[in-house]
Amino acid sequence: MHYADQINKLGTETAFAVSAQARAWSEKGHKVYPFHLGDISLATPENIVEATLKGIRDGKTGYCPSEGILPLREALAHDVGSRRGVAYSPDNVSVQPGGKPTIGKFIAAVMNPGDEVLYPNPGYPIYESQIEYQGGRAVPYGYVQTDTGFDIDLERMKASITDKTVALIYNNYQNPISAESSVEEMEAVAKLAIEHDLWVLADDAYYEMIYEGKGRSIVSIPGMRERTVVLYTFSKKYAMTGWRVGGSIGPEKIIKIISKLNVNAESCTTHFIQAAMVEALTGDPSGAKNILDTLRERRNATLDGLNAINGINIPTPRSTFYLFPNVTEIMQRKGFDKIEQLMVGALENSNVSFCTREHFGRPLSDETEFYIRFAYSGITVDDINEGMAKLKTYFEAS
Repeated sequence: MHYADQINKLGTETAFAVSAQARAWSEKGHKVYPFHLGDISLATPENIVEATLKGIRDGKTGYCPSEGILPLREALAHDVGSRRGVAYSPDNVSVQPGGKPTIGKFIAAVMNPGDEVLYPNPGYPIYESQIEYQGGRAVPYGYVQTDTGFDIDLERMKASITDKTVALIYNNYQNPISAESSVEEMEAVAKLAIEHDLWVLADDAYYEMIYEGKGRSIVSIPGMRERTVVLYTFSKKYAMTGWRVGGSIGPEKIIKIISKLNVNAESCTTHFIQAAMVEALTGDPSGAKNILDTLRERRNATLDGLNAINGINIPTPRSTFYLFPNVTEIMQRKGFDKIEQLMVGALENSNVSFCTREHFGRPLSDETEFYIRFAYSGITVDDINEGMAKLKTYFEAS
């Protein structure tokens, strides 16, 4: 009896490991302030819930097309395309059981073993995991901290492209650092993709989690539609993390490949949930607006609490529900040389739970600063204020 060697290359979503630590601490009788996991402690809008129940009652409980039901593919083509200024048809859409499946299926569609794929680091850990699991070489590109947030290290990205590079993963409105590209930066990334004939996965999971202004997607840039697959998820906008429904939107040929992978992986995404997603996209938008308004309040409270701590200074991000403070000064104050010491110390001394930079990809060799990540989507404003006061006391103590 043996196991496949490839399993050793498969990573995990490491924020769930922090959840286990927080849960164990809570089970000892402590009130934990959960900033570690990007779940959303808000109700899915009622019109979506009712549409789901109607779908069940109407008998939409069997198999349906592997690429997704036509009404949902039509609605997604219109919604995703119109918001990005790109024309899509239902043939450009493959419905998925969540946002995450698009990552692995995109890689399977464009990468052969030994090929290289560029991915953001720090970034969502499943990128690195899926590239390596499927036999590719995961090549990271990083970010540079600025007064306004984080910029992509474009020189590093450019220097990392070789004749084996086949694809680039690009996550604007980024998890974990909330980085948002300027127009110039996005155009520079697009230029590299076009010049080197690369496929692009545009992870637009947070495209509509924008608190001020409107979003931008790289697929809108001329020359990008024909080489870009957009990752879409209902999880964030509609507080549906556990419903597991999303979509892959891109050129028809690669979408057919992704739908073929659907047949092999899960047959189809749940029929009655797909039917309800038509209501999500075309029905009353007030529920999604209320979710965003609440998250904005939580962002402001968390930002104020962190910026009140001596040694932390974070600019206001326009998107996502994450904050990524530099805690190098606090590490020095504490005499720590490993970021896990700060994470465990904060949990045990303030009951505040958060992730660290190490949970979002292997640190790059030239990194010298320390960062932690706060997700404020799963905690109320009152608990944010209470937790931040306790964290301030711990962080400011030498």
